[in-house]
Amino acid sequence: MKQDLQARAASGRSVVLAGVLLNIILSSGKIGGGILGRSNALIADGVESLLDLISSLFIWIALKYAAKPPDEDHPYGHGKAESLASLFGALILAIAGALIAHNSIVQLIAVAHGHATHLPAPFTLLILIGVILLKESLYQVMVRRARKIGSNALLADAWHHRSDAVTSIAAFIGISISLIGGRAYAGADDWAALFACVVIFYSAYNNLKLSLGEMMDARVSTDAEAAVIAEACAVPGVLSAEKCRVRKSGLAYLADIHIRVDANISVREGHDISHAVKDRLMANDLPLEDVTVHIEPEEH
Repeated sequence: MKQDLQARAASGRSVVLAGVLLNIILSSGKIGGGILGRSNALIADGVESLLDLISSLFIWIALKYAAKPPDEDHPYGHGKAESLASLFGALILAIAGALIAHNSIVQLIAVAHGHATHLPAPFTLLILIGVILLKESLYQVMVRRARKIGSNALLADAWHHRSDAVTSIAAFIGISISLIGGRAYAGADDWAALFACVVIFYSAYNNLKLSLGEMMDARVSTDAEAAVIAEACAVPGVLSAEKCRVRKSGLAYLADIHIRVDANISVREGHDISHAVKDRLMANDLPLEDVTVHIEPEEH
């Protein structure tokens, strides 16, 4: 049996809230450790985590709003709030990457002019190991939950945690090179952070494309359409089905389908068949929130 929309939204919010609490702890630890350990890369990583907090809170609110049932002003429900949160999350991810890139370039310019006066403390590597393990674990949990409930906003939030893990890996490599090579390699952590920005921008692009497609009612997939047609054709009285369109609205799908029935049956019979089609589709495992069935007569 497919999961209720409210339950799926609550499931998504719970894991987002866990991410918010973890980000508060880790961002404080990274900024504090960066200041004490003289690591600009770690401080930048902590600032990115604080930026992620804004995105996560917005997504948490959007998931709550998107689960509201249709009302007089929003007859198709409030699912687009989830799409908007996904778009916002993608933009925040891109901004975070830009901030890290800017900070890294500024530091590299300083190193090039001989302004690098210290190396990071070795203990900063231990902080980064903990961050990497926690963030990647949270990413895996969030991705599985996002796919289970069908949330692009939650997927975008998961990528915030993955990007945090990637920048932490880059910082770990860069700091390690700096500590091993000495002052001659003082800019290694900044070069590593710039490389991590490529990964961040790529994930931001993918999330942006998903969210924009959803907001513009892009086609969900040919598999979803084929599944809807197959279920509709399994209803007695349906001769064939065509013009199936499935679009995503938040955590749910909205479908439109044309079915062909015998032209000689009564209006009542055609009406009953269309309701049987809708009932069968709504009971299907696809996360359909509503189905519009149009009847076409077919002459024998």
